[in-house]
Amino acid sequence: MRNSSRSNVDPFIVMDVMEAARKAEEAGRRIIHMEVGQPSTGAPSAARRALADVLESNSLGYTVALGLPELRRRIAQLYGEWYNVDLNPDRVVVTPGSSGAFLLSFSALFGSGDRVGIGAPGYPSYRQILKALGLTPVDIQTAPENRLQPVPADLQGLDLAGLMVASPNNPTGTMLDHAALGGLIEAASEADISFISDEIYHGLEYEAKAVSALELTDDCYVINSFSKFFSMTGWRVGWMIVPEDHVRVVERLAQNMFICAPHASQVAALAAMDCEEELRENLKVYTRNRQLMIEGLPKAGFTSFAPPDGAFYVYADVSALTQDSRSFAAEILEKAGVAVTPGLDFDPVRGATTLRFSYARSTEDIQEGLLRLEQFMRERGQTD
Repeated sequence: MRNSSRSNVDPFIVMDVMEAARKAEEAGRRIIHMEVGQPSTGAPSAARRALADVLESNSLGYTVALGLPELRRRIAQLYGEWYNVDLNPDRVVVTPGSSGAFLLSFSALFGSGDRVGIGAPGYPSYRQILKALGLTPVDIQTAPENRLQPVPADLQGLDLAGLMVASPNNPTGTMLDHAALGGLIEAASEADISFISDEIYHGLEYEAKAVSALELTDDCYVINSFSKFFSMTGWRVGWMIVPEDHVRVVERLAQNMFICAPHASQVAALAAMDCEEELRENLKVYTRNRQLMIEGLPKAGFTSFAPPDGAFYVYADVSALTQDSRSFAAEILEKAGVAVTPGLDFDPVRGATTLRFSYARSTEDIQEGLLRLEQFMRERGQTD
């Protein structure tokens, strides 16, 4: 059987690293996982209890395509609590993870062949989902002086139909402040470019609050998820906010693509939203881990990175150490037992000289991983 040209997407390299790490663990090794952006903390206890309770009395069939009304109302309430934004719950769409929201957004906003700008480095699945939908991803090579975030001047001459930004960013952890995000929104509006804001790492911030695009405009799509701050990666439930005149468009697509997000996950997500104290305790773990990384990576010889503003990643320039980040990551896994992600996942042009380190695991794992990295680099002759 032949394959479509649209199916010719690149692998998600971090998943390949995870598989290599799994095989090493299967062989009896203990691997420290710094490759994947998965919280070590589990779903909030009240979320697990809520699902256990409802399983006793509810068959958990389909929900309506837009999601449980009570969950949509609670998500809208969150925007008042976090951003002082009065949000109409009718604009909230519950999705099967943020990945489902990407599919819905790209399908609702763009036609075949349209050019959509994405910052590089950036989340690799943007590029591959766009390709699979017959759209044209346009990598915007961001500059270190702009903390690897796009700026309005970067959009000139690109002939874009859409622009996707992420703040905090994966893999860099850098954020756009009010002025920077506003400048991008204004530039996109003037050029008739549809604006999508990926806010999946909101809540995971360290020294300043992340800014939502909804604080600046209603003429945008905003995507978020319960995976990161709410520690519910495997539950596959997220949400998107769309302009009121786009709700029916997205609803029709959701009905046909997914029917609905998992009912069980929606029940748990609703309960998770009222677990603020537990979630803030989780954030303290990542805050400690971040400081350990900022102090420990330079000791191990990884000295070129910007301290992250949010999320749980450090994106390091390793051009002084290698020109092949994929083989370097494989060597680190083999010799140090630490799984890290080569930058090629995030930036096909410059990623051969970068690595992403995740500090989403337990503090004990981060401490052990840093010690292993330091020993590995010492044995490699690249630290004292």
